[in-house]
Amino acid sequence: MSDYHINVFYSNEDASFIADIPDLDSCSAFGVTAEAALAEVQKAKAAWLASAAAAGRPIPEPRYRPAIYTR
Repeated sequence: MSDYHINVFYSNEDASFIADIPDLDSCSAFGVTAEAALAEVQKAKAAWLASAAAAGRPIPEPRYRPAIYTR
């Protein structure tokens, strides 16, 4: 199985980096650096997956792939 795609971006509103996993509903984290946000969202992913498994909820397959546009 491939891993989930992670978006990392800077939020001026939050004055921090945000990392989110589009395939896992509401799975996101933040940090003062992109690396910190990425490390935190990895923890959030593990907790999300463990919680879903414990509750017997379905775990989605990785599907999201960003579009790449060329000129």
